[in-house]
Amino acid sequence: MDENEKTLALFTTRMRQMILRFQEMKKERESLYAELEERDAQLNTLQGKLTQAHHDYDSLKMARMIEVSDGDLEGAQKRIAKLIREVNKCITLLSEK
Repeated sequence: MDENEKTLALFTTRMRQMILRFQEMKKERESLYAELEERDAQLNTLQGKLTQAHHDYDSLKMARMIEVSDGDLEGAQKRIAKLIREVNKCITLLSEK
């Protein structure tokens, strides 16, 4: 083999190696994108659950605030009156805008 044929053979070998490496990288990229989509789906699910948990917690807090027991009727009335005042303040602030 003369020098040109050796150079051409080396070039061909390197090109084949580069093509194989490109195909490996392409598969790895696809795999990473699939993993990323799966993680995004998990994240969205967990964010939905967190939002629901916050809503449930707020609902329970509100229910606890207005819970009326036999011995605490006066306290419950005060809490409800306080809530009404807060709502009225909010309505006033919103109507001013």
